[in-house]
Order: sequence, then structure tokens, then C-alpha cells
Amino acid sequence: MTSFNTNTVLIVAAILFVLGLIGVLTRRNIIFLLLSAEIMLNAAGIAFVAAGAKWQQPDGQVMFLMILAMAAAEVSVGLALVLQIFHQHKTLDVDNLNELSD
Repeated sequence: MTSFNTNTVLIVAAILFVLGLIGVLTRRNIIFLLLSAEIMLNAAGIAFVAAGAKWQQPDGQVMFLMILAMAAAEVSVGLALVLQIFHQHKTLDVDNLNELSD
């Protein structure tokens, strides 16, 4: 069985979180914004699992299950909002939606 170094796993989680943050800050499409938020949530979950494994406690896995439940709720509500926005405005570009609201 292969054992991973906790620091290595936390570095990977940090890289994933930064990639998700860059996606949130640079993308203008709502679907890509939601995907980037999911990447950030998964990075946080990996960090929780790594911390729980380091201290040999199940708390990290419990937090990851809570993150998964929250992500599932976010996806369902987000997809409903995206479909409604597209139905009303015929675009998913955030900049165009800002111009429509002014």
C-alpha cells in the first residue's frame, strides 16, 4: 500500500484551488464559473481528507461528505438558474447579463 506525504497532497489541493480561483476570476461563462467553484470545493475536500489522515481522525472524511452534499445542492440550484437565465436572455455571458440589468 502506498503512503502519500501529507505536504504533497496539500500542495496538490492548493494547486487545484488556485486553478479553480483563476477560473472563477477569468471566465465569463456561467457554466465555467460553476465548474471552477466545483474544483475549488473538491480541493478543499482533498485538504480535509489529508488533514484527517495525518491525525488519524475520521473528521476529514466526514467534512468531505458534507462538501459533496453541498456541491450536489449547488449543482442542482445552479443548473436551474443557468437554464432560467438562458431561457430569458439567450446568453450565458456574464458581461452581457450585466449590461441587460443596467
